[in-house]
Amino acid sequence: MLRALKSCSSSARIHTLPLSDAQRKTIYALSTPPGKSGVAVIRVSGPEALHVWHRTTRAATQHKETQSQPRSQSALHPEPWKLERRHVVDPHTSELLDDALAVYFRAPRSFTTEDVLELHVHGGRAVVGAVLAALARVPGCRPAAPGEFTRRAYDGGRLDLTQVEGLRDLVDADTESQRRAALRVAGGETRVKFQALREEIIACLALVEALIDFGEGEDIEEGVFEEARQRAQRLKDKIQSILSDNRRGEIMRAGIRLAIFGPPNVGKSSLLNFLAQREAAIVTHVPGTTRDILELSLDIGGLPVLETADEVECIGIERAQKAVQAADASLLVLAFPDAISVTPSGPRLEIPSELVPLVTPNTFVLLNKTDLLLPTSSESSAALAAAVPQYGSHGRCWAVSLASQAGTGEFLAGLATALQDRYGILQDSSGDADAPLIAHARHRAHLESALGFLDAFLVMRDPDEIVLGAEELRYAAQAVGKISGLVDVEDVLDVIFSQFCIGK
Repeated sequence: MLRALKSCSSSARIHTLPLSDAQRKTIYALSTPPGKSGVAVIRVSGPEALHVWHRTTRAATQHKETQSQPRSQSALHPEPWKLERRHVVDPHTSELLDDALAVYFRAPRSFTTEDVLELHVHGGRAVVGAVLAALARVPGCRPAAPGEFTRRAYDGGRLDLTQVEGLRDLVDADTESQRRAALRVAGGETRVKFQALREEIIACLALVEALIDFGEGEDIEEGVFEEARQRAQRLKDKIQSILSDNRRGEIMRAGIRLAIFGPPNVGKSSLLNFLAQREAAIVTHVPGTTRDILELSLDIGGLPVLETADEVECIGIERAQKAVQAADASLLVLAFPDAISVTPSGPRLEIPSELVPLVTPNTFVLLNKTDLLLPTSSESSAALAAAVPQYGSHGRCWAVSLASQAGTGEFLAGLATALQDRYGILQDSSGDADAPLIAHARHRAHLESALGFLDAFLVMRDPDEIVLGAEELRYAAQAVGKISGLVDVEDVLDVIFSQFCIGK
């Protein structure tokens, strides 16, 4: 008898134990940015999504569901993919929390390939907090981890790894060029191209495997090994062409790093404030007031530009040179009255000797304070054209007055055009066909690895080494496959998905 009581007591304790995260397979999260808004979207995904619908929502029409009335078939099975007005209630007390809209996505036709429920509630903090608290009280539900919805879409085959990265870049896009590039990747264009590349390597591998299994003779025609070598050489050339893109894709995604440097009191702080359209830096008449290295993320002509202002006097030539070398491009700011000197042969641009080592082929020049020298912008342009031969022909130098904003429009347009030309980034849709394929350093590393394996195969000229050559081709196919996640890439998955927001 005592043993039976103990067994019952132990059984009761087992039933009261809380469920682990592994057992709570249905996740929920706020998918819109937190804070006050007109509408907030709360997403639920997992096997209990339909159960959440029944526990936390009620019909908002005049024909309300009651406990005494049998539920209709439509109430038991909401019509999928149809937005419906519902009352969101507490699952325990049935207290009304909000008058909302709800839509049920039946698996597998959902983002995660699971059953998904979206609650479109009013965006007040109290409303969102109350609904999230109510979902926490539904058995089998738990808050989602960062990127877990997208991880489930990947696990369900809805997205490959490049599309996951494209989706994250689309969420993070600040400029038109970033949006367009991320949309192409998220839409699967990159996936198709890498998959085709991998299939070409596998086709080359199939030729080598056929030689291993049968050998040249009656079953296999002669010249197969040489054909495999020719295919491998074409693949090598194609990958080298993809890699020789001057990092255009990575620059477009992360932003063009533009270092602004120059002597004190030439207007670098005023330039930063002008570009940022706000007081991003202190502006005084005291030389050297830009005491810290300032960095801004800007949209110049639809291009993402990360601008850094360095005060040479403060950080020293060595550190300034490192900042310029680390940048994709640099902008030297000088005061027009000090930079232009009159010589018997005509006006001449004088760059301070301490700044000459910082000037590179990627350096642009901005001459500020034209209002202190010439009365009109046309005279400034004429003087500048005479002093700087590349002005107007190469678009590397401009004259402006940041105080009166004279010439600033031409400067912005010229800088945007110069950056677009330099990095091959076109602002019209005609440039999409020649868009860079590599958008992340991870892609480049895997392609470089595949290139090395192809090189190793091409070195093997003796047919007796064909078994080793087949392994090199297999490694090359695996390296390209890792870009899309077609082979095991578990070590990078957690890093990629953790960079998403909670509700994505």
